[in-house]
Amino acid sequence: MATTCPEPLWRHLLGDELRGIRQERGRTLTETARRAGVSPQYLSEMERGLKEPSSEMIAAVAGALDTSLVDLTLGVAERALERAPAPPAQAEVRVSLTLAA
Repeated sequence: MATTCPEPLWRHLLGDELRGIRQERGRTLTETARRAGVSPQYLSEMERGLKEPSSEMIAAVAGALDTSLVDLTLGVAERALERAPAPPAQAEVRVSLTLAA
């Protein structure tokens, strides 16, 4: 019996995306946390997927990283697609049509 990997939690994907943007922009954890108005410990926990942040916290960190919520969400969605389990090789799509007389 084959086991499928569960989909990653959104908070893990969000954390990976936030860390990636922060590092890409050359920002430190402390600097980003200060700009967002959160503690460095809280931001670290967000990046590691340990916190389920509110929309206000996500918006604050996105703003501190000079990105929009739309761009952040798109990045998270792209990460989700990259990590999505592949369908089984034997998967078939069957379409049946019924014609009325």
